[in-house]
Amino acid sequence: MRFVDFLRTTVLLSAGAATALATVTVLAAASSAEANRYLVPIAVGWWVIAVAVGLRLGRRAQTSPPIARLLAGARASTSLPEHHPNAILVNRLWPLALFTLLSGGLAFLAPQIPGIAAGFAIIWALAWRRQDSAVAAIEERDGAAFYVQRTSPIRPMSLVRTPGFATSRPDPANGAVT
Repeated sequence: MRFVDFLRTTVLLSAGAATALATVTVLAAASSAEANRYLVPIAVGWWVIAVAVGLRLGRRAQTSPPIARLLAGARASTSLPEHHPNAILVNRLWPLALFTLLSGGLAFLAPQIPGIAAGFAIIWALAWRRQDSAVAAIEERDGAAFYVQRTSPIRPMSLVRTPGFATSRPDPANGAVT
């Protein structure tokens, strides 16, 4: 699976988890309206703060330091790795699924828990929203493609760097193609 696609999927699944957790929070608060009268307004306030934090963290167009280290440590290969996108997503994003299921499952014991968890999922999704375009720019500049290597779910992620297509652009200063 291409690393750019993995990053896009991670952002979309994080946003989906935030939406699901927010929905569970509102439904759990509505089921016992008198006891949780202030829960939804407080949760919405936290979500607004989470949006501000996520937008601030994700404002840079460059890769984040962890992704830059991951790209720098990519193993060079002349052949494409095995194509198992579903297995890679499950192996890499199982913590997000566990986080969402546990937080949502605790909603009927304490509806605040999915409300708080939704805020963190919002931050995560917004903080990582530009990383795929930063990696795509590096791939275009270097004429390479980065793929997520299939590994154990408990081992750190590793990437494979394969040859790609470099882009030729005219240099406005001297008219030469670079």
